[in-house]
Amino acid sequence: MSYKINIAAAKVLVIDDEPEITEIVDSFLSEAGYHVMVENIPQNAVEIAKNFKPNIILLDIMMPNVDGYDICEALKKDPTLTTTPVIFLTGKDRNDDMGRSFKAGGDMFIKKPFSCERLLEIVNIVLMSTGHQ
Repeated sequence: MSYKINIAAAKVLVIDDEPEITEIVDSFLSEAGYHVMVENIPQNAVEIAKNFKPNIILLDIMMPNVDGYDICEALKKDPTLTTTPVIFLTGKDRNDDMGRSFKAGGDMFIKKPFSCERLLEIVNIVLMSTGHQ
């Protein structure tokens, strides 16, 4: 059985304090047909997510002043975002943080550096699994 993803309607929020990363991800996912919003100031992330209402969130772990775990926990406490999948993007060691990522409410964990093709594949899979087709 083949699944078709309604990419045109899918909204992706990318939260990372490194503009170089968000520019690459934005460009690649936008080219693939997704509607992408980027936030480089982690303190604004939850408010941006509430207003944008993304179908999926890509979230860095290591950021100044607030980390991705705290942001994910705040996102999951909001009734409008509690079911929104969160994919953590991080340069940290996979074994050290995978359990903590899932405990904070994350759905997937991708280690930096990552290939844009692999990221797109994972975004597609997560969106299909959450019924965004």
